[in-house]
Amino acid sequence: MSSHSLSSGILLGMAFFFSHAELGAQVTAPSTSPVIDTSTPKAEQAPALSKLSALGVEPDWSKLVVYAETMTKAQFESAWRDIYAEANAMPPPFQIKDTAITVPTGQTKSAQIIIPFLPNGEKAKTNPKPFWRRARDLPVLGKRPPLSDLVIAIDPGHIGGAYAAMEERLLSFKAGESIREGDLSLITAKILKERLVALGAVATLVRETSEPVTKKRPEDFQKEALSVLTDAGFPTPAPTYSGLTGDAKVLTVQWQSEKLFYRVSEIHARAERVNQQIKPDVVLCLHFNAEAWGDATSPQFSPQNHFHVLVNGCYAPVEMQQQDVRFQMLQRLLSRAHEEEIPLASAVAKGMSQVTGLPAYVYTTANARHAGENEYVYARNLLANRLYECPVVYLEPFVMNHEETYRRLLCEHFLGRTLIGGKLTTSAIEDYVRGIVKGLLSYYQTNRPS
Repeated sequence: MSSHSLSSGILLGMAFFFSHAELGAQVTAPSTSPVIDTSTPKAEQAPALSKLSALGVEPDWSKLVVYAETMTKAQFESAWRDIYAEANAMPPPFQIKDTAITVPTGQTKSAQIIIPFLPNGEKAKTNPKPFWRRARDLPVLGKRPPLSDLVIAIDPGHIGGAYAAMEERLLSFKAGESIREGDLSLITAKILKERLVALGAVATLVRETSEPVTKKRPEDFQKEALSVLTDAGFPTPAPTYSGLTGDAKVLTVQWQSEKLFYRVSEIHARAERVNQQIKPDVVLCLHFNAEAWGDATSPQFSPQNHFHVLVNGCYAPVEMQQQDVRFQMLQRLLSRAHEEEIPLASAVAKGMSQVTGLPAYVYTTANARHAGENEYVYARNLLANRLYECPVVYLEPFVMNHEETYRRLLCEHFLGRTLIGGKLTTSAIEDYVRGIVKGLLSYYQTNRPS
């Protein structure tokens, strides 16, 4: 579920992201060879962009040197303008020169990094190879199953189980019944894995149970939560939200600690598993969407039902002020992950639309923009599709508090049709799985060597 769906009120965001802020060095003059500037900043220089996102760590900027002279200026500018920047973006916090991009690192010992562009008409001398492979780089298929050799990580969104209420991903319209997004996404992931393995893929679940991947728990983040609230101008917050609702609940150490646990630490732990252990060609992030449903004790049905697919992009200026976010954006852009991610997401979106018949969700906020030509596909900067160092297809089908969808999801997974609300209806989970499989088959059968 996207964060636009169920928020009960979000603390003014800058303090949440900037709680680890430090001061750094100013950008110096560019060069035409890959350089990390280690000069000592002058006292009168303006501080560089040194802030870190929540629970973020200082990046190793030297990892970007491998991309020197692998992308032309025109290619870089096109990707930045059309995918990674907001639609009406302010100037980026880096300098795009004729021969190179100069990026402030935000670190005092290495003030900037300079990545030269590939001169027009020349062929790149190096070919950085990430752990993931494009469809065209997979082995020749021959007469084997259609998804043979493809390594897929399936990431069931959220946690579910005993954590569903904490995550605000539990919905009930009647005593004795409820749906939990984390549980539904895990059921979907397990069925999807079976189908993909049968088609030859190497499929792995990022989360296999209704327990967190992270070893941390909310109580481990009380100090950081207090810092968030203090920086936001609330130096004496309530320790717990017992008896509180709305913004009063948000402005407590307990709520902020829980958010750091399930929304930040959990995704960091999953990213480590994806990047260091699974090393997939693509990650499929499975979610179910929702519209605002009001008070959790008396929720409201929504007349809307829709779906969309997200790829990484559309970075806000305030996000780019954080050095780890700035580094991760550039790593994705320079690795050309978008060149595989967008057409793959478009194929999956097409398969999903054909199976589910759902209309496309339409963003009315600046934090997302269309990516490619498929109306269902948007670019948006989420922690998962930024931290996972490979193409990520982030799915948001169905509105859980749409009445028909809610009743279909209560039935979980089944084959064929069953009577729901006086109408023979298919399983929403089965449609979800079929749509993904249809899209993947279309993409890889078209684009991989046969």
